[in-house]
Amino acid sequence: MSKLRDDNEVSRPSQGSIRRKVWNLSAPTLVEMFLVSLTGMADMIQVGGIGPAAITAVGLTNQPMLLLQSVFQALNVGTTALVARLTGVGDDRKASYVLKQTIAVTFLLGIAISAFAGLCSRQILVFMGAGPDVLAVGVPYFQVVGYGFIFNALAMAIAAGLRGAGDTLTPMTVNLVANVINVIFNWILIWGKFGFPRWGVFGAGVATTFSRFVACVWFFYLAIKGDKALKLSLHDGYRLDAEVLGRIYNIGLPAALEQLVLRSGQVMFAKVVSSLGTIVFAAHQVGMNILSLTFMPGQAFATAATTLVGQSLGREDPEEAERCAYTSRNMGLAVGCIMAFIFLFFGKYLAMLYTNDMSVAELTATILKIYAVAQPFQSTQFILAGGLRGAGDTRYPLYSTAAGMWIGRVLLGWFFVNVAHLGLPGAWLGMAADQIGRGFLISMRFRTGRWKEVAV
Repeated sequence: MSKLRDDNEVSRPSQGSIRRKVWNLSAPTLVEMFLVSLTGMADMIQVGGIGPAAITAVGLTNQPMLLLQSVFQALNVGTTALVARLTGVGDDRKASYVLKQTIAVTFLLGIAISAFAGLCSRQILVFMGAGPDVLAVGVPYFQVVGYGFIFNALAMAIAAGLRGAGDTLTPMTVNLVANVINVIFNWILIWGKFGFPRWGVFGAGVATTFSRFVACVWFFYLAIKGDKALKLSLHDGYRLDAEVLGRIYNIGLPAALEQLVLRSGQVMFAKVVSSLGTIVFAAHQVGMNILSLTFMPGQAFATAATTLVGQSLGREDPEEAERCAYTSRNMGLAVGCIMAFIFLFFGKYLAMLYTNDMSVAELTATILKIYAVAQPFQSTQFILAGGLRGAGDTRYPLYSTAAGMWIGRVLLGWFFVNVAHLGLPGAWLGMAADQIGRGFLISMRFRTGRWKEVAV
């Protein structure tokens, strides 16, 4: 027994080797998210040139679209975790089959949800609290983005499979090019360049849908070509397989419910903020767009944690899985703290990229400073939750998200806005409380080690 333990210790990778693995997986995702966020900022800056109503229209559209996107989280999280396990034991054929099943279900659901989003766009925006000025530009934007949602869903499905197999470079490349296309066509279609009509906010929606279509086609081409981590065939494997889909949903359903809780909470939170008026919501939306930069380190290193934990457990090495998760957390935490420093001292200058209205810029700088305190907790909960998902322990992130979102963000945010009358800074105090609470809860769960025993 002692000899076997010694052999396992010798065969385990060094801390430096684990750091390299984490970096090799997270760096492409971090670059992807950083550049995607930069193109998102450029997107919002261009829309912001039209006026506050345009910013508000895009912001109120994004929240329900993210809620609809949560329907696919069960598939994507389950696919990433299951593919990682199968890749860990070297069964690439079965891993590719899992991805085929995900694509088949995504296509069927995507058609239905795209039709719903496009047909119900006005009703959804009215529910979100949009006024007549926002509805005038928001409904056409919502419709074109909604009808094209299926392209986004299919692209995300293939990207989830590739990341589970350890290929984070391909999603980075595809999404980077797609977002550059989005920015270029935004400029052309919003302002009517090169003989195109000046479509304003509607043009931004057309550009978004076209870029998602390009990404979808490219992902399918690369996967069918077969020189990436997974290979797709057009001829077989797409008939729904109850056993495989059951395994995917066993892992992914809590993650889907987590996203449903998260996105529905964000929708209600957006309603609270929208009650403060178009100008204040514009400042909120600018702040959220800038804040997306701080999500990147956590999400990138969470991807590494998910993949490495899943692969380590596939090799029946829970100790290595734990080391990979904590190494990912520490690296992501360092990057997140740097981003927090930038937002503390340079938030106003970032806000001024979006608007010439100094009242909006000053308010944005204030809320970014409030939220900077929550950055370490945000990075921690992102990354360790990613490790839990890689292990198939997706229920506890659901519980922590429900508590943080609905008690911290929605209820406390509502109290600070409507009872304490703190305005937008009060709403962002609720957001900070949400992340701090989730950081504590996820850390406590990870330290128990119970995730090492979850069967997938």
